[in-house]
Amino acid sequence: MVAVTAASPYSPYAGYTASGAGASKTGTATAQQAQAGAESAATSVTLSEAARAAMAERDFTAVLADTRAKLKALLEEAGRTSPLKDGRLALDLSSLDQRELYAMSSDDTFTPDEREAAGLEMQRRFEAALSGPAAIARVTGNYTALYKSAATYLDGLGAEERATAEWKAGRDAVAEGLRQLQAKPGTRPDLGPNDPVALYLALSETAETPATSMPDLAANARTTLDRLYAEAQANGKAPTFNRASSTGQYIDVSGFSSRALSSIVLDKDGQFTAEETRAARTVLQSRSGATLLAGFQSASKSGDPTAFSQNIINAFSSLSAEERQAVGWSDQLYQTAMQSYVTTSKLMDMFSQVTSGSANNGGLNLATLLGGQ
Repeated sequence: MVAVTAASPYSPYAGYTASGAGASKTGTATAQQAQAGAESAATSVTLSEAARAAMAERDFTAVLADTRAKLKALLEEAGRTSPLKDGRLALDLSSLDQRELYAMSSDDTFTPDEREAAGLEMQRRFEAALSGPAAIARVTGNYTALYKSAATYLDGLGAEERATAEWKAGRDAVAEGLRQLQAKPGTRPDLGPNDPVALYLALSETAETPATSMPDLAANARTTLDRLYAEAQANGKAPTFNRASSTGQYIDVSGFSSRALSSIVLDKDGQFTAEETRAARTVLQSRSGATLLAGFQSASKSGDPTAFSQNIINAFSSLSAEERQAVGWSDQLYQTAMQSYVTTSKLMDMFSQVTSGSANNGGLNLATLLGGQ
């Protein structure tokens, strides 16, 4: 885990030194060719143009005020006075946008704990954005899609963050990495201490994660549910998870993060009722289905036979083990998607050889590929 300090909040593109982080790896020619046509098909973690435009409408003073108000509300809902517990995230900050996180990490009006928590959340998001492409890169030996994902993530950060020297150093390193990969797709770039991808790969080799722990998420969820129940009773209504109820007050858990919902579904400490876990599971299953459908629809439009497998790998890798368990995504799903990706990539490579061989009146032809003479 990279050390986080109040004076220097963690930034996913900040300089670091890690043994072996700049080491090169060489993949096979087949892996290079198979990956080359698939780099743009996988789902990217980025903001829509509308979301970025909405972010840009506020000046930084307004961003600071909004961040302070949101953080105060989150702490009150969770019944906490600090977003950290024992040096780890104890508060779900996923509702803050990128500009708000940067404001919280960099402005002295926030406490050291708050700035450190924002830095940890920034790290978590960067790791989530790169986890899927990294999984594919480890199989294929081609790092181009991974560096493209890093570029997309960095370009999606707020204007204030993109104006910093750290951002420029990291973005320049990624751009140089992409230039090196054009010549050698199977060799990991050696870019020095400003390379955010090398930082991610170094961090991913550890078992530690900056994400809020499941016990803390469960405690926060319990506090929030109890508050919602109290509000319903204060209004003279019985709390209910039935949206169609005309007499009770509907308890809507759709605003909970997926990790918070997972903590309710898993309920390792027996804090939740069967009705609460059922409501949380329903929302999680709906999100899971929407993710798979979006991945399928995106893949069907891409023209790349490996795209759906890539999208599943990306989605699977971006979830924590607890989230996957809660939603019912087994390791077999990941293994099947990876096998499908590798097999399809090999077939694409073989047919590419057939096509080029036929064009040159030599090499493989379709009959040879199918076992003929």
